Amino acid sequence: MSATAADPSAADRVRAIPRGRVTQARVLHAEWTKLWSLRSTRWSLLAAVVAMAGLGVLIAAVQMSRWSHLTLQDRLDFKPIDTSLGGVNLAQLAIGVLGVLIISGEYSTGMIRSSVMAVPRRLPVLWAKIGVFATVTFVLMLVSSLVAFLGSQAILTSHHVNVGLGAPHALRAVVGTALFLTVLGVLCVAIGSLVRNSAGGISAFVGLLFVLPGIVSILPSSIGQSIRPYLPSSAGTAITQAVPEAHTLAPWAGFALFCGYTAVTVAAAAFMFRRRDV
Repeated sequence: MSATAADPSAADRVRAIPRGRVTQARVLHAEWTKLWSLRSTRWSLLAAVVAMAGLGVLIAAVQMSRWSHLTLQDRLDFKPIDTSLGGVNLAQLAIGVLGVLIISGEYSTGMIRSSVMAVPRRLPVLWAKIGVFATVTFVLMLVSSLVAFLGSQAILTSHHVNVGLGAPHALRAVVGTALFLTVLGVLCVAIGSLVRNSAGGISAFVGLLFVLPGIVSILPSSIGQSIRPYLPSSAGTAITQAVPEAHTLAPWAGFALFCGYTAVTVAAAAFMFRRRDV
Protein backbone atom coordinates (compact mmCIF):
# COMPACT_ATOMS: atom_id res chain seq x y z
CA MET A 1 0.00 0.00 0.00
CA SER A 2 1.45 3.38 -0.92
CA ALA A 3 2.23 6.08 1.61
CA THR A 4 -0.28 8.34 -0.10
CA ALA A 5 -3.04 5.80 0.25
CA ALA A 6 -2.17 5.12 3.87
CA ASP A 7 -2.16 8.79 4.81
CA PRO A 8 -5.49 10.57 4.41
CA SER A 9 -5.47 13.87 2.60
CA ALA A 10 -5.59 17.21 4.44
CA ALA A 11 -9.20 17.67 3.43
CA ASP A 12 -10.10 14.30 4.89
CA ARG A 13 -8.36 15.15 8.16
CA VAL A 14 -10.26 18.44 8.40
CA ARG A 15 -13.55 16.65 7.81
CA ALA A 16 -12.61 14.13 10.48
CA ILE A 17 -12.26 16.83 13.17
CA PRO A 18 -15.44 16.80 15.30
CA ARG A 19 -17.27 20.09 15.16
CA GLY A 20 -19.84 21.14 17.69
CA ARG A 21 -23.08 22.81 16.70
CA VAL A 22 -23.75 26.37 17.73
CA THR A 23 -26.25 25.96 20.56
CA GLN A 24 -27.73 28.48 22.94
CA ALA A 25 -25.97 26.73 25.83
CA ARG A 26 -22.58 27.18 24.18
CA VAL A 27 -23.29 30.81 23.40
CA LEU A 28 -24.28 31.32 27.02
CA HIS A 29 -21.00 29.80 28.15
CA ALA A 30 -19.09 32.07 25.78
CA GLU A 31 -20.88 35.15 27.08
CA TRP A 32 -20.25 34.07 30.67
CA THR A 33 -16.55 33.80 29.89
CA LYS A 34 -16.50 37.22 28.23
CA LEU A 35 -18.39 38.83 31.10
CA TRP A 36 -16.00 37.63 33.80
CA SER A 37 -12.83 38.11 31.75
CA LEU A 38 -13.18 41.91 31.94
CA ARG A 39 -11.81 43.65 35.02
CA SER A 40 -14.28 46.50 34.53
CA THR A 41 -17.15 44.04 34.97
CA ARG A 42 -15.89 42.87 38.33
CA TRP A 43 -15.32 46.43 39.56
CA SER A 44 -18.76 47.59 38.39
CA LEU A 45 -20.51 44.67 40.05
CA LEU A 46 -18.49 45.23 43.21
CA ALA A 47 -19.56 48.88 43.22
CA ALA A 48 -23.21 47.81 42.84
CA VAL A 49 -22.92 45.28 45.69
CA VAL A 50 -21.21 47.76 48.03
CA ALA A 51 -23.75 50.47 47.22
CA MET A 52 -26.73 48.17 47.69
CA ALA A 53 -25.48 46.37 50.80
CA GLY A 54 -23.65 49.23 52.47
CA LEU A 55 -25.49 52.46 51.83
CA GLY A 56 -28.68 51.42 53.61
CA VAL A 57 -26.67 50.33 56.65
CA LEU A 58 -24.83 53.66 56.64
CA ILE A 59 -28.08 55.63 56.40
CA ALA A 60 -29.57 53.62 59.25
CA ALA A 61 -26.51 54.28 61.43
CA VAL A 62 -26.65 58.01 60.74
CA GLN A 63 -30.37 58.15 61.48
CA MET A 64 -29.96 56.32 64.78
CA SER A 65 -27.05 58.56 65.81
CA ARG A 66 -29.25 61.65 65.48
CA TRP A 67 -32.51 60.06 66.62
CA SER A 68 -32.74 62.29 69.69
CA HIS A 69 -32.61 65.37 67.44
CA LEU A 70 -35.52 64.30 65.24
CA THR A 71 -38.95 65.80 65.74
CA LEU A 72 -41.85 63.65 66.83
CA GLN A 73 -43.33 63.81 63.32
CA ASP A 74 -40.03 62.69 61.77
CA ARG A 75 -39.92 59.72 64.13
CA LEU A 76 -43.50 58.79 63.28
CA ASP A 77 -42.75 59.06 59.55
CA PHE A 78 -39.57 56.97 59.78
CA LYS A 79 -39.59 54.08 57.29
CA PRO A 80 -37.34 51.25 58.49
CA ILE A 81 -37.73 49.11 55.38
CA ASP A 82 -37.22 51.86 52.82
CA THR A 83 -34.28 53.23 54.80
CA SER A 84 -32.51 49.87 54.73
CA LEU A 85 -32.92 49.62 50.95
CA GLY A 86 -31.79 53.17 50.19
CA GLY A 87 -28.74 51.87 48.33
CA VAL A 88 -30.89 51.03 45.31
CA ASN A 89 -30.58 54.62 44.09
CA LEU A 90 -26.80 54.27 43.72
CA ALA A 91 -26.74 50.59 42.74
CA GLN A 92 -28.95 51.23 39.73
CA LEU A 93 -26.32 53.59 38.32
CA ALA A 94 -23.61 50.90 38.43
CA ILE A 95 -25.91 48.21 37.02
CA GLY A 96 -27.22 50.47 34.26
CA VAL A 97 -23.79 51.59 33.10
CA LEU A 98 -22.48 48.02 33.08
CA GLY A 99 -25.54 46.82 31.17
CA VAL A 100 -24.80 49.31 28.40
CA LEU A 101 -21.07 48.52 28.35
CA ILE A 102 -21.29 44.74 28.04
CA ILE A 103 -22.58 45.11 24.48
CA SER A 104 -21.55 48.61 23.40
CA GLY A 105 -17.99 47.80 24.42
CA GLU A 106 -17.90 45.04 21.80
CA TYR A 107 -18.90 47.52 19.14
CA SER A 108 -16.11 49.92 20.16
CA THR A 109 -13.46 47.17 20.09
CA GLY A 110 -14.81 45.38 17.04
CA MET A 111 -15.28 42.12 18.97
CA ILE A 112 -18.93 42.07 17.95
CA ARG A 113 -17.83 40.99 14.46
CA SER A 114 -16.23 37.86 15.90
CA SER A 115 -19.36 37.15 17.91
CA VAL A 116 -21.72 37.30 14.93
CA MET A 117 -19.30 35.35 12.74
CA ALA A 118 -19.29 32.56 15.33
CA VAL A 119 -23.10 32.78 15.69
CA PRO A 120 -24.43 33.77 12.24
CA ARG A 121 -28.05 33.79 13.40
CA ARG A 122 -27.06 36.67 15.74
CA LEU A 123 -30.03 36.67 18.10
CA PRO A 124 -28.62 33.90 20.34
CA VAL A 125 -25.77 36.32 21.12
CA LEU A 126 -28.20 38.97 22.34
CA TRP A 127 -30.26 36.45 24.32
CA ALA A 128 -27.10 35.08 25.91
CA LYS A 129 -25.85 38.51 26.94
CA ILE A 130 -29.22 39.36 28.46
CA GLY A 131 -29.57 35.97 30.17
CA VAL A 132 -26.10 35.93 31.71
CA PHE A 133 -26.22 39.52 32.89
CA ALA A 134 -29.75 39.19 34.28
CA THR A 135 -28.85 36.05 36.23
CA VAL A 136 -25.68 37.53 37.72
CA THR A 137 -27.46 40.77 38.59
CA PHE A 138 -30.42 39.07 40.27
CA VAL A 139 -28.28 36.78 42.43
CA LEU A 140 -25.89 39.51 43.55
CA MET A 141 -28.58 42.12 44.16
CA LEU A 142 -30.85 39.72 46.04
CA VAL A 143 -28.02 38.81 48.41
CA SER A 144 -27.02 42.49 48.74
CA SER A 145 -30.60 43.58 49.44
CA LEU A 146 -30.96 40.94 52.11
CA VAL A 147 -27.66 41.94 53.73
CA ALA A 148 -28.71 45.61 53.64
CA PHE A 149 -32.06 44.82 55.23
CA LEU A 150 -30.75 42.58 58.00
CA GLY A 151 -27.77 44.82 58.74
CA SER A 152 -29.91 47.94 58.93
CA GLN A 153 -32.53 46.33 61.13
CA ALA A 154 -29.82 45.24 63.55
CA ILE A 155 -28.76 48.89 63.87
CA LEU A 156 -32.34 50.10 64.20
CA THR A 157 -32.81 47.94 67.29
CA SER A 158 -30.97 50.63 69.27
CA HIS A 159 -34.18 52.70 69.23
CA HIS A 160 -36.61 49.80 68.78
CA VAL A 161 -37.79 50.84 65.31
CA ASN A 162 -36.60 47.67 63.57
CA VAL A 163 -38.85 45.21 61.73
CA GLY A 164 -38.38 41.66 60.47
CA LEU A 165 -38.77 40.05 57.07
CA GLY A 166 -42.23 38.98 58.16
CA ALA A 167 -43.38 42.59 58.46
CA PRO A 168 -45.93 43.78 55.90
CA HIS A 169 -44.29 44.45 52.52
CA ALA A 170 -40.76 43.76 53.81
CA LEU A 171 -40.07 40.61 51.80
CA ARG A 172 -41.71 42.09 48.71
CA ALA A 173 -39.50 45.17 48.95
CA VAL A 174 -36.31 43.12 49.38
CA VAL A 175 -37.04 40.77 46.49
CA GLY A 176 -38.55 43.62 44.47
CA THR A 177 -35.32 45.59 44.72
CA ALA A 178 -33.42 42.71 43.14
CA LEU A 179 -36.11 42.33 40.46
CA PHE A 180 -36.06 46.02 39.61
CA LEU A 181 -32.26 46.10 39.26
CA THR A 182 -32.33 42.94 37.14
CA VAL A 183 -34.91 44.29 34.70
CA LEU A 184 -33.04 47.61 34.65
CA GLY A 185 -29.90 45.72 33.60
CA VAL A 186 -31.82 44.03 30.78
CA LEU A 187 -33.20 47.40 29.66
CA CYS A 188 -29.70 48.87 29.53
CA VAL A 189 -28.30 45.94 27.54
CA ALA A 190 -31.04 46.61 24.99
CA ILE A 191 -30.25 50.33 24.98
CA GLY A 192 -26.56 49.54 24.41
CA SER A 193 -27.48 47.27 21.51
CA LEU A 194 -29.67 49.93 19.93
CA VAL A 195 -27.23 52.82 20.32
CA ARG A 196 -24.02 50.76 19.73
CA ASN A 197 -21.96 53.45 21.43
CA SER A 198 -20.90 53.48 25.08
CA ALA A 199 -21.17 57.23 25.65
CA GLY A 200 -24.47 57.45 23.78
CA GLY A 201 -25.95 54.44 25.55
CA ILE A 202 -24.98 55.67 29.01
CA SER A 203 -26.35 59.11 28.17
CA ALA A 204 -29.64 57.56 27.07
CA PHE A 205 -29.87 55.52 30.27
CA VAL A 206 -29.05 58.47 32.53
CA GLY A 207 -31.45 60.72 30.64
CA LEU A 208 -34.28 58.21 30.88
CA LEU A 209 -33.86 57.23 34.53
CA PHE A 210 -32.44 60.37 36.13
CA VAL A 211 -32.91 63.45 33.93
CA LEU A 212 -36.47 62.86 32.71
CA PRO A 213 -37.96 62.73 36.24
CA GLY A 214 -36.25 66.04 37.00
CA ILE A 215 -37.78 67.62 33.90
CA VAL A 216 -41.23 66.35 34.85
CA SER A 217 -40.82 67.73 38.38
CA ILE A 218 -40.57 71.30 37.08
CA LEU A 219 -43.83 71.06 35.15
CA PRO A 220 -47.03 72.39 36.71
CA SER A 221 -48.02 70.07 39.54
CA SER A 222 -51.24 68.89 37.90
CA ILE A 223 -49.37 67.84 34.76
CA GLY A 224 -46.37 66.43 36.58
CA GLN A 225 -48.49 64.30 38.91
CA SER A 226 -50.37 62.80 35.98
CA ILE A 227 -47.17 61.92 34.11
CA ARG A 228 -44.85 60.91 36.93
CA PRO A 229 -46.40 57.49 37.81
CA TYR A 230 -45.80 56.27 34.26
CA LEU A 231 -42.14 57.25 33.99
CA PRO A 232 -39.81 54.22 33.85
CA SER A 233 -38.03 55.29 37.04
CA SER A 234 -41.24 55.78 39.04
CA ALA A 235 -42.88 52.63 37.71
CA GLY A 236 -39.82 50.48 38.30
CA THR A 237 -38.97 51.65 41.81
CA ALA A 238 -42.55 51.27 43.05
CA ILE A 239 -41.85 47.63 43.85
CA THR A 240 -38.81 48.55 45.95
CA GLN A 241 -40.79 50.72 48.37
CA ALA A 242 -42.62 49.32 51.36
CA VAL A 243 -44.46 52.61 51.71
CA PRO A 244 -45.25 53.87 48.18
CA GLU A 245 -44.74 57.55 47.49
CA ALA A 246 -47.70 59.76 46.64
CA HIS A 247 -48.92 59.74 43.06
CA THR A 248 -47.30 56.42 42.12
CA LEU A 249 -48.68 53.17 40.79
CA ALA A 250 -49.22 50.12 42.98
CA PRO A 251 -45.96 48.14 43.37
CA TRP A 252 -46.72 45.21 41.06
CA ALA A 253 -48.60 47.38 38.56
CA GLY A 254 -45.63 49.73 38.32
CA PHE A 255 -43.21 46.84 37.95
CA ALA A 256 -45.36 45.32 35.21
CA LEU A 257 -45.28 48.63 33.33
CA PHE A 258 -41.49 48.80 33.74
CA CYS A 259 -41.21 45.26 32.36
CA GLY A 260 -43.38 46.37 29.44
CA TYR A 261 -41.01 49.24 28.65
CA THR A 262 -38.11 46.81 28.82
CA ALA A 263 -39.81 44.22 26.60
CA VAL A 264 -40.49 46.84 23.90
CA THR A 265 -36.86 48.02 24.04
CA VAL A 266 -35.53 44.45 23.87
CA ALA A 267 -37.79 43.71 20.88
CA ALA A 268 -36.51 46.81 19.09
CA ALA A 269 -32.92 45.85 19.90
CA ALA A 270 -33.45 42.31 18.59
CA PHE A 271 -34.99 43.61 15.37
CA MET A 272 -32.14 46.05 14.73
CA PHE A 273 -29.49 43.53 15.78
CA ARG A 274 -30.60 41.22 12.97
CA ARG A 275 -31.09 43.90 10.35
CA ARG A 276 -28.06 46.19 10.75
CA ASP A 277 -24.49 45.58 9.72
CA VAL A 278 -22.08 45.24 12.63
